[in-house]
Amino acid sequence: MQVGQSIPHGELPGETDGQQHECVLNEPIHYPGIWTPEGAHDFLHHALPRLEFQLSAIFLITQFLHLLFRPFKFQRIVSEFLAGVILGPSCMGKISKFSEIVFPAEDEIFLDILSKVGYVFFMFLAGVHMDISTITRSGKKAWTIGLVSVAITMIVVTGFNSVLYNILHQYHVPAAKAIVGIQILTPFAVVASLLIDLKIVNSEIGRLALACTLISDLITSPFTAWMRFAYADMDKSVSVKTTTTSIIIILAAILVLRPLFMWIIKQTPEGQAVRGFYIVLVSLSVLLSAVVSDSIGLQYHFGPFIVGLTVPSGPPLGSTLAEKLETLISGLFAPLIISTCGLKFDILKVYDAEFLQIVWIIIFVFSVVKFISVILPALMCKLPIRDATVLSAIMSSQGIVELALCQNYFMNQAIDRETFASVTSSVLLVDIVTSLTIRLLYDYSRKYTGYQKRDIQDLASNSEFRILLCTHRQDDALAAIKLLHMSNPTRGSPIGVYALHLEKLVGKAAPVLINHELGQKSSSLGFRSTKVIDIFRFQGDLHPGFISVQCFTSVSLPQFMQEDICSLAFDKVTSILILPFHRKWNHQGRLIHDSKVIRTINCSVLDMAPCSVGILIDRKKMSNPSRVPSVLHRVAVLFLGGNDDREALAYGLRMAKSPGVHLSVVRLISREDVVEDEWEKVLDAESLRAFKLRSSQQDNVAFKEEMVNDESDTALLVHQVAEVFDLIMVGRRHRGDSPLLSGLIRWTELPELGPLGDMLAAADFQKPVSVLVVQQQMNKIKG
Repeated sequence: MQVGQSIPHGELPGETDGQQHECVLNEPIHYPGIWTPEGAHDFLHHALPRLEFQLSAIFLITQFLHLLFRPFKFQRIVSEFLAGVILGPSCMGKISKFSEIVFPAEDEIFLDILSKVGYVFFMFLAGVHMDISTITRSGKKAWTIGLVSVAITMIVVTGFNSVLYNILHQYHVPAAKAIVGIQILTPFAVVASLLIDLKIVNSEIGRLALACTLISDLITSPFTAWMRFAYADMDKSVSVKTTTTSIIIILAAILVLRPLFMWIIKQTPEGQAVRGFYIVLVSLSVLLSAVVSDSIGLQYHFGPFIVGLTVPSGPPLGSTLAEKLETLISGLFAPLIISTCGLKFDILKVYDAEFLQIVWIIIFVFSVVKFISVILPALMCKLPIRDATVLSAIMSSQGIVELALCQNYFMNQAIDRETFASVTSSVLLVDIVTSLTIRLLYDYSRKYTGYQKRDIQDLASNSEFRILLCTHRQDDALAAIKLLHMSNPTRGSPIGVYALHLEKLVGKAAPVLINHELGQKSSSLGFRSTKVIDIFRFQGDLHPGFISVQCFTSVSLPQFMQEDICSLAFDKVTSILILPFHRKWNHQGRLIHDSKVIRTINCSVLDMAPCSVGILIDRKKMSNPSRVPSVLHRVAVLFLGGNDDREALAYGLRMAKSPGVHLSVVRLISREDVVEDEWEKVLDAESLRAFKLRSSQQDNVAFKEEMVNDESDTALLVHQVAEVFDLIMVGRRHRGDSPLLSGLIRWTELPELGPLGDMLAAADFQKPVSVLVVQQQMNKIKG
């Protein structure tokens, strides 16, 4: 056979004359154009335009199906897979010469290469989105659910493998084990993609699902790798060498790439995107890691995933990589691996119906096992049945990782075409069922409400007190510092301050959340926050070991600022976040600033906050914050009863531990007030009992009960208290039928402050006293 000669279909070159020959497929690549005689027709006979036509067909059909299925809220994987099925042998491939002309066998390699490159970057981005610190911040629930779910699954797998040898022919055992290996996966990339698509990735249940999945994934990955070596009957020395090399790759990523990425961040000015050269450099490291992984016998996506894990999450590097690569990779190239699975799908070719029944039994059994292995420990952790079901559905979901692994088994002939069709269709079915279950059961109004107590009342006395201080102006920061010093930072219970400066986005700039602790170069965006940030940093430097400070700036449109506030409070697990009041007064008590925008932000945060909230009304201009410890602060808590009043009392008790604070608790009671909720009475009584015990042991604590008859007596008492105290703390919410407040509630102008807070914030209220209106963490979970 001569160089350049075509290879006849179905024949292989050999050494027929005792000499080695080189064979080249003589197929034109570029299309000469319609204006040339040889290019006037048959443009699909050229490799490049044919590939472009294939990509266009897959993309257009995918988009059409996605629009068609939008009312059903199916995920994109359904449209991407069905696009391949339509173009494959199950549908249009049955048209005479369609596959031969549009999808010839020799073109499979081109689509496979593009799909694998897309999958490589998809796994890299999955690593970028993954925050390893999630594990360290995970509570007992995440660890319990993650470990128990893995243990139950592994026990079932071990027992099931012994059964397979007894009921299956030896020829079918490798295929059955491959199916089991696919079914037991709980890939982080799949769960993260599902949560992003459902827009609940930053919710309480979304974070819990990510933490559980991450724990489960890190435990099951070595197990599945060991199974892969065992199924292939590899030499033990090969598996040892591969394992050792994989450890070297991980260490190289941590010791070399991580410092490199941190250096890139430090070279990037605050609030700006990373330079394009660095993005190219990171992309090259991704491709190089894929080559190394494939060369040493690991899955080719292992290296890119590890590289993604080493990228610091969030801005500037992680967010820039996601912004630059997400659309192209997730929108076009990564879905190709799903569509190519559909192109290989042929449901009409069934040769062994008996084995297919066993395949579907395996799929059903392990789908049930995965669901039960999550819901049981979730219920043990006292999650409501509804939320436990949603969590089980999330962690039982399947997607691109299972399809990619299934395709890999098919290409390596571990499973045949009919088994491949069954497994891929089951992935699609599970994805549809789980996503619909989640949408049906999950309450989107409970985005940040959840299972972890994030309030002052339930904070352990020896724990770090985490507080998010939000500021719009410099005087907001000064008022917050005063409150910070009254909060009694100690070495046994230090205060972790997360200072968030909120700036309005102007012009055509992009919204950004700047972390000022990354050591980046200063920029015009960061410079605008310098004075506010310096105020907070000075306090951290002044009180090392007592106060730690992390500073952030949110440059965003006002209607989205509440998302940055709540997301940061949620991520940092704060006990309370402090918002500045939307009105400002001067030294003479004149109203000088009234912002409807800030009021709207405050109201939105109150509705969706993941922790307790305080609105700080600053009527009293303070002296130098560095001299605060030498000043005696007089603090009063007005107590009527309820969650918010108990939270205000808990905050007051923390302040009372400071020798620079004198705390007085004034309880308002009425003979006509009848509390129908006996449990609330018990909780109020217990909180007051603990406080009275403290007041008997400390000279700086006082308790007083005041008998009032109606709302006019309440208003008079509040005015009297305001005459002698520097700070008054009140709860926001109270019973609407209380005779102490009934008239005040009807005349409330600012419902976000409650009746007492509204009275103290009124424009005609001339007392120079600051007010903190407290709302305890709202827990909307119901069984």
